[in-house]
Amino acid sequence: MSKGDGMNYAPKGKPSAVVAPGEFTFAATNLDHGHIYGMCNGLVEAGAELKWVYDADPARVDAFLKQFPDVKVAESLEQILDDAEVQLVAAAAVPNLRGPLGVKIMRSGKHYFTDKTPFTTLEQLEEARTAAMETGKKYAVYYSERLHVESAIYAGELIEQGAIGRVVQVIGLGPHRLNAPARPAWFFEKEKYGGILCDIGSHHIEQFLHFTGNANAQVVSSKVANYANKDYPELEDFGDMTLVGENGATGYFRVDWLTPDGLGTWGDGRTIIMGTEGYIELRKYIDVARDKEGDQLFLVNGEKEQHMSLRGKVGYPFFGQLVLDCLNGTEHAMTQEHTFKAAELCMIAQRDAVRVEG
Repeated sequence: MSKGDGMNYAPKGKPSAVVAPGEFTFAATNLDHGHIYGMCNGLVEAGAELKWVYDADPARVDAFLKQFPDVKVAESLEQILDDAEVQLVAAAAVPNLRGPLGVKIMRSGKHYFTDKTPFTTLEQLEEARTAAMETGKKYAVYYSERLHVESAIYAGELIEQGAIGRVVQVIGLGPHRLNAPARPAWFFEKEKYGGILCDIGSHHIEQFLHFTGNANAQVVSSKVANYANKDYPELEDFGDMTLVGENGATGYFRVDWLTPDGLGTWGDGRTIIMGTEGYIELRKYIDVARDKEGDQLFLVNGEKEQHMSLRGKVGYPFFGQLVLDCLNGTEHAMTQEHTFKAAELCMIAQRDAVRVEG
């Protein structure tokens, strides 16, 4: 990963098709965030066919075509929704528009795959719950900091194998580089981006639920602040939260927009997973001052201490599982309730956060 801001984070893995050519067709729309590239690339590697792209901004479409030159350019979203071949629509809209867009797409008879955060209000979540239940279509979310990180995927496999016993705590650190001049105007408008815990905090709640095996959790406390970016008064450049899961596992997460320019990537994302019989540390994107390559996993348990460099060795199974779930009506990639619960908890944390002035 370069020293960029991470907006065009689009990991590439080994193609691992789960369907034959033409068996699963999707489209892309609302290219407001660069995560759309990772979302589409993951689906294409799983064998899905990207047929259409639409965005109101021709410049964004032109940039998209450089990465996916064979896609057709639609004249409108309706043209995509009217195409019976399209089974799923992927989108990375402005955050406060993601929920309503998803409801529209599901009610048109297609599955929806959105960038995180999937909602900015609890009302949007309830509308999406209703639409998913009534249509039977999926409202899938790109929680990329687990789903598109090989060390995080492998950590989940180790936990399932019992490598560290019962997971009792997860600590997540999610620093990001702001790179303010490259950001669109909506990025600094609270109503549109939802707040830092609603946005990048959603990754960490999803990981907490997954790694601890919880279906629900309580937000014990949360805080937000703007420490270093007073020129953008609606921006929150720091946030943290504490959670307790139904099974007693606890979580602490810190997210921020304070990555210094000297770091060799957009953020030193780390996760520490403590179990009753050992612990795992993930250095996801860089091993500071030692190795520019991310996906470094450290395992300590009763048998050994071990370091694993996992880049290019694990793959990204979520995308193939999502394709098959859409075709078969299953929930192997991620359950709908898990998807929605992570979103619900991040919005509760955001709503109830103490505003720290400093």
